[in-house]
Amino acid sequence: MHQDIQKSIEILAGGGTILYPTDTIWGIGCDATQPEAVQKIYQIKQREDSKAMIVLVDSPDMLARYVGEIPEIAKDILEINENPLTIIYPAARNLAGNLLSAEGNIGIRITADPFCTELIHRFRKPLVSTSANPAGQTAPAIFKEISQDIISMVDYAVTWRQNDKTKRKPSGILKVNLNGEVEVIRK
Repeated sequence: MHQDIQKSIEILAGGGTILYPTDTIWGIGCDATQPEAVQKIYQIKQREDSKAMIVLVDSPDMLARYVGEIPEIAKDILEINENPLTIIYPAARNLAGNLLSAEGNIGIRITADPFCTELIHRFRKPLVSTSANPAGQTAPAIFKEISQDIISMVDYAVTWRQNDKTKRKPSGILKVNLNGEVEVIRK
């Protein structure tokens, strides 16, 4: 695992892309603060850059550096939540502009995965996390479901958990507003 983390940090620091296991499904990632790296992911996924992508952070402290104001309801939800949950926050900041929705919102998940947590902690920046599939196709639950095209287009494919057969599913997604409104996007 530690060799994968070191190699991933080298690739990410150089503006590259990685294929990596998360607390949900396998994802394509990059430095979430580098617009050029984010653009590479849109190209790999053959996805319109008007569609926002999810970002992973390692802690509530890191979350606070990338969201202008965290609604109180989001804090409450995070405190009691036990499953992977992405929350769409208003007023993102310090992230690549091409990651954000037209309204300036961003979906962020505090990861509980040991690999992702250590990688993000050591890299000291948030990571993009989008499913490892071309836009419109089924998200791969395990490494063997990832197309060779995707594998060949990223700069580095993490070997950690490639043989893991545990099928995980995408995170739940909630959208929160500063006024306390919560909208369920995906259960």
